[in-house]
Amino acid sequence: MTTPTATSLAQKLPALVLVLLTVLLLLLVIWHLDQSPRTDDAYAYADTIDVVPEVNGRIISLPIRDNQAVKQGDILLQIDPRPYQDTLNRARATLASLDKQIELTQRSVNAQQYNAAAVQATVARSLAAENQASDTLHRIEPLLSHGYASAEDVDQARTAQQSAQAELNGARLQARQAAAAVSGVDALIAQRAEVQAEIAGAELNLEFTTVRAPFEGRVVSLKTSVGQFASAAKPIFTLIDTRHWYVVANFRETELKHIHPGTPSTVYLMSDSRVRFSGTVDSVGYGVLPNDGGQVLEGLPQVQRSINWVHVAQRFPVKILIDHPDPDLFRIGTSAVAVLQTGRAADGREP
Repeated sequence: MTTPTATSLAQKLPALVLVLLTVLLLLLVIWHLDQSPRTDDAYAYADTIDVVPEVNGRIISLPIRDNQAVKQGDILLQIDPRPYQDTLNRARATLASLDKQIELTQRSVNAQQYNAAAVQATVARSLAAENQASDTLHRIEPLLSHGYASAEDVDQARTAQQSAQAELNGARLQARQAAAAVSGVDALIAQRAEVQAEIAGAELNLEFTTVRAPFEGRVVSLKTSVGQFASAAKPIFTLIDTRHWYVVANFRETELKHIHPGTPSTVYLMSDSRVRFSGTVDSVGYGVLPNDGGQVLEGLPQVQRSINWVHVAQRFPVKILIDHPDPDLFRIGTSAVAVLQTGRAADGREP
């Protein structure tokens, strides 16, 4: 015969076992979430650029269509090159004409330099003649008082010296004039460098009329056609960089202490949840814009009057680089789910 105490214990035993199992299961779930934080607040992301022409002109060729995949170096659009080709041709013609002018001017300069050299030789001869006449005069003048030379001899020597001095002065004047007449080609050479710079700029503008894909990507937001006038620095369409795909997952701030660059991750997209993709954490966000409180207005912090009794943890974006993305599944903005293995390093070992 069973006692009432044994009967009561037997009735409570299943409930105690159920509570114990529930607690163990809860602890297991908490441990699993701590080791493998998970979020469905995530989306696919890739870098993008605006395709902007460097020059103005009318589009004459647009060999792409919206949402088309392109390879690096593929022609995206062609702007009418004729105005830029004409500018380049004129600059090249100016350079050729300037080279001819420099050649002719150089010949004239050479002739002027030869003339200046000849005049300098004349100056040297006149200087020697003047020195000789002066020496002769200085030797004869003392002899006049002793009767060894006549006054006529002295007058002739003085006349010869004055004539030699006049010829020397004239030769020196011619030398200065010849030196001033030597006009170099420095100004023309400087002008030639300017024209060469114009040619380089014209060649670059002509090259800019052909816009090529800087990387492998996909064309989106194409809303133009052949015949449209393209303006420099005005975007025509967007190009997605499909070389690298990311999943940006928003995790609670309480989970960030175990998340670091290199943390392995498993993600899948809502468009096809059967396919799993591996990746690693590329970076962890360091700033978000708060929705309430803490905003600075005119130098003073603006704090909301109301207080939420339930404080929700802030979420920060974690950028995950996908190892082998499927180009047919990944689209910017596609919803995703990310699971991080914070208990393992990127090489699969325990941290």
